[in-house]
Amino acid sequence: MASYDTIAFHPQRCDGCGDCMTVCAQAKSDTDVPRQSRIRIMKGTGDGFELALCRQCGDAKCVMNCPAAALTKNPASGVVDWNSETCVTCLLCTVGCAYGGIVHEPAVGHVAKCDMCDGRPACVPACPHGALELVTVGRIYNQYGDREDLFVPGLAACQGCNSELLIRHTLRRVGPNTVLATPPGCIPGMGTVGYNGRTGTKVPVFHPLLTNTASMLAGVRAYYERIGRDVTMLALAGDGGTVDVGFQSLSGAAERGDKMLYVCVDNEGYMNTGMQASGSTTYGSWTSTTPVGETMSGKDRDSKDMPVIMMMHRCEYVATASLSHMEDYYRKLERALAACQRGMAYLHVFSPCTAGWRFPAAANMEVSRKAVETNFAPLWDYDPEAGLRFTVAVDAPLPVERYIELSGKYRHLGPDQVAHIQHRLEDRLELLRKFETLPAAQVFSSPR
Repeated sequence: MASYDTIAFHPQRCDGCGDCMTVCAQAKSDTDVPRQSRIRIMKGTGDGFELALCRQCGDAKCVMNCPAAALTKNPASGVVDWNSETCVTCLLCTVGCAYGGIVHEPAVGHVAKCDMCDGRPACVPACPHGALELVTVGRIYNQYGDREDLFVPGLAACQGCNSELLIRHTLRRVGPNTVLATPPGCIPGMGTVGYNGRTGTKVPVFHPLLTNTASMLAGVRAYYERIGRDVTMLALAGDGGTVDVGFQSLSGAAERGDKMLYVCVDNEGYMNTGMQASGSTTYGSWTSTTPVGETMSGKDRDSKDMPVIMMMHRCEYVATASLSHMEDYYRKLERALAACQRGMAYLHVFSPCTAGWRFPAAANMEVSRKAVETNFAPLWDYDPEAGLRFTVAVDAPLPVERYIELSGKYRHLGPDQVAHIQHRLEDRLELLRKFETLPAAQVFSSPR
C-alpha cells in the first residue's frame, strides 16, 4: 500500500480572488474563462470560501459508480484517471462525488476533473495567499514505512503526548547503527530505557545525568572511533537537560565540534517531575514554580532562545522543528545526519505537553500548528556555509492570541501580558530576519 501527494485547502487564507481557477483554465483548456477550471472556489458560510476539487480518493465513489470503467485509480500516481474513449457521459460519477470534484463541462461535452498536472499542480503556486498547498508528506510513509520501529510497543507516554511520535520517527530514520542517550525527563520516563532489566529501545541506550549528556556521548564516540567503527551518537533530551543544567556539557561539545546529533525535545518545563519552570519556559506560563495568585501571574521572565545560542557556537547544523510539519522535520533530520559526521548537529523540537500545558489530548497537533502559524515557534535552519534560512514561511501570521488561547497555562493572561508576548515574538523574528540577510561566513564563521 502506498501514500500519495494531495492538494490541501486552507480556507482561512482564501479571499476568493479566483487566480487558481484562471491558471487551471489556462493549463487545461487554453482559456482564461474560470468556468473551464477543474478547481472551483465557491462562497461558503459567512464570509468564508469553500473548495470544490477532486481529492483523488483512495476508495473513490466516482470509480465505483462508473458503469463504463472510464475512471480508474492510478496505483503509481494516486490520481483517479479519466478515459475519454470509454466514457459514455452518463454523469453517474458526478452523483458519487461528495466534493464536487468531477463535473459535467458543457463547453467540451464531457466530465472534467483535476489530474494533479503530472504532480506539479499549476493552481498551488498561483495562489497569492498560500490557501492551496501541495502536501507531499506521503513520501515519508513510502520511503520509511517498512523500516523497523526501534522502540518496543507500549511505551508509557501521557495520552496525547507527541514525544513518542517524535522518538519513533527519529530512530526509524536515524537507523540501528546508533547509540542513544536519554537524560532524566519524559523520554526515559515513558520507558525508553526499560523496566526490570529490559530495555524499551532496540539500540544501545544509556541514562546519563542531566548535566553530562553531551560529554558522555563524546566519550562514547571517541571509543568507537578508536576501535574503527562509525556509529551515530544521538541524544534525545528535554529542555531541562539542555537549556539549564545540561548546558555546560552541550556547550563544550559544540565548541569542540564533537560529532553527534543532539535533539532537544522542548516542552517548556520539567514536566516529568511536577511541571516546574525551566529556562525554556515562556513568559506568562503557569507552572508549579511560577503559579498564578495574588503575588504572581505566571513566569515573569522570557525564555532562553536556545537555538540561536547553539547557532552562535558555529555548529555544523542547527534547526528548529515541529511535528505539525513532519516533512520539514524529516528534511532537517537528513541534513542533521550528514552534518553530525563533521561535528555537532542540533535540532530543537517544539513539543507541547498535554498535562503541563493543560489542553485536551487530541489538540496536540493543533497547538503545534498554531505555534508555527503565529510565528511563536518559527521554523528555520542554519549551517556555516548557507547561513540561516526560514524553512516554513509564514508571511501572514495569525495573531498570537490564536495560539495562547489553546493552552490552559496561559488562561490567566491579561492584555498587557499578551501584548508582551506579541512584542517579544516580533523582536525575535526581526533578529532572525537580520541573521537571514547576513553572510554566514562573515558573521558566524572563523578559520578553524
